[in-house]
Amino acid sequence: MAMIVTTTDGIPGYEVEVLNVVFGNTVRTKHLGRDITAFLKGLVGGELEEYTDMLTDARREAMNRMVNEASRFGADAVVNVRFTTSVTGTRAAELMAYGTAVKLKMV
Repeated sequence: MAMIVTTTDGIPGYEVEVLNVVFGNTVRTKHLGRDITAFLKGLVGGELEEYTDMLTDARREAMNRMVNEASRFGADAVVNVRFTTSVTGTRAAELMAYGTAVKLKMV
């Protein structure tokens, strides 16, 4: 069964056994080329696609790392998944995914 990942606190039809809190994170820095392109787009308005793509990749990486950690605990699912970001330097930001790794039992 593939790992179930959800923002809810349970999975309908299953009882959950809590295993552990799990995390996945990545720290990304801005790229000069992306900064210049974003600056130019900022002059005329609109979506900064370069940053959107970077954040999408970071979110995917953080979630994959969280799921891998849950797998090491023998989890079937991760519930209560949340994302957070923080600035870690003048040109770097961390994106973290976290949730509760659980074992599922059909009811």
